Amino acid sequence: MSNYQQYMHIQSPGWTLGWTWAKKEVIWSMSGVQTTEQEDCSKFRGIIPHCSKRNPAVVDLLPGTLYNQQSANCCKGGVINSLVQDPGKAISSFQLSVGGTGTTNRTVRLPKIFTLKTPDPGYTCGLAKIVEPSKFVSDDGRRVTQAMMTWKVTCTYSQFRAQNAPTCCVSLSAFYTDTIVPCQKCSCGCHKINGNCVDRDEPQLASGFGKYHNNSPMVGCTSHMCPIRIHWHVKFNYREYWRVKVTITNFNYNVNYTQWNLVVQHPNMDNLAQLFSFNYKSLTPYGTKNDTAMLWGKELYNDVLMQAGPLGNVQSELLFAKDSSTFTFKNGWAFPHTVYFNGDYCVMPHPDSYPSLPNGSSKREASLLMTYKYNFFILVVVGLLIT
Repeated sequence: MSNYQQYMHIQSPGWTLGWTWAKKEVIWSMSGVQTTEQEDCSKFRGIIPHCSKRNPAVVDLLPGTLYNQQSANCCKGGVINSLVQDPGKAISSFQLSVGGTGTTNRTVRLPKIFTLKTPDPGYTCGLAKIVEPSKFVSDDGRRVTQAMMTWKVTCTYSQFRAQNAPTCCVSLSAFYTDTIVPCQKCSCGCHKINGNCVDRDEPQLASGFGKYHNNSPMVGCTSHMCPIRIHWHVKFNYREYWRVKVTITNFNYNVNYTQWNLVVQHPNMDNLAQLFSFNYKSLTPYGTKNDTAMLWGKELYNDVLMQAGPLGNVQSELLFAKDSSTFTFKNGWAFPHTVYFNGDYCVMPHPDSYPSLPNGSSKREASLLMTYKYNFFILVVVGLLIT
């Protein structure tokens, strides 16, 4: 399984891959994965198969699995990174020994109805297609062997299929105004309509026990009702640079977002001079135009966005160089155009509500800006390819 999505990954508890056999195939053994059920195997004598279900569901093994049960690129608990974050971990593979298929490419039939289930149930898989047989090169590079048959299945993701409402929103503020623009009301749902939220002072949350400790999302009660809020604050203005603080807050009491990422589209991204505590990679979804950046946490430091509470946020600051031909704080230029969290679009405030500079002449505007110098040191979803 290869993830060709640049900024969308499959997080814990991982993927579940399913299909329907074309005939009466059985799985004798597997390495790197296991099926969730074995089915009734009483009709077999001697060797008992690993699974005899006509529609098996396969899950990845956990880290630390015994070596004799592993295969290459396995045992990550079903977590697959996005292509930008870590290309080496954007692959998951396993092996299985199948019976009841025959031994020639005339007797083998392609499985049907592939399904890919993840924590965000938005994937739809197409039909399996026969492609050119895979070739394998020996370790010494002197011999090539060929598979009897190879087929591929492409699975694509849809945010609209995954959930009925958005999952994140954006709020804005700036040093030159006291106005804080919050997330739009009911961005991800309305508290009074669905009622599936929990107050911060709920006794079950304070004690650490209770009905909220399960796998269902439990979002804190807010006006926006979003599990994730991204706050963009224009913090300082220098003579040659300007600084932004970005804060990501988790309002979900049941979910840790592993290996999260943030994609921001802003016209000044090509002048990003320094980034603190986040990783960064420039994306160019529109050819040569460099206005989109992907941000994610540093490994073992802030690559996990903890569940709601005192530790339920991550933050960083971005330092931009000014381009005298384009730079301005007018008309909301300092704020992002589009924001994605874990590949999902986040609801932006209405453009008319963006924090604006105080009214006045150009001289008045210039007098508001700090002029001292600051010394410093220097998206298309393709799907999953299953072979």
